[in-house]
Amino acid sequence: MSGFYATAQGDTWDMIAYRKLGSTDYTDQLVSANLKHAGTLLFPAGVTLRLPEIEEKPNTNLPPWKR
Repeated sequence: MSGFYATAQGDTWDMIAYRKLGSTDYTDQLVSANLKHAGTLLFPAGVTLRLPEIEEKPNTNLPPWKR
């Protein structure tokens, strides 16, 4: 899922990763794709961020016969 996202007032990295990429586990990849804004903790409205391409990981919490 690559693309772009325009921030809303008050967005944070983890909120964006969760809403747009599906998990806060992708926060580091989101920041890495947008190093120009790495020092931002709380976004103003209208900042355009690149959404990184995320590889689907198999669910390793399931037993092998259910994967």
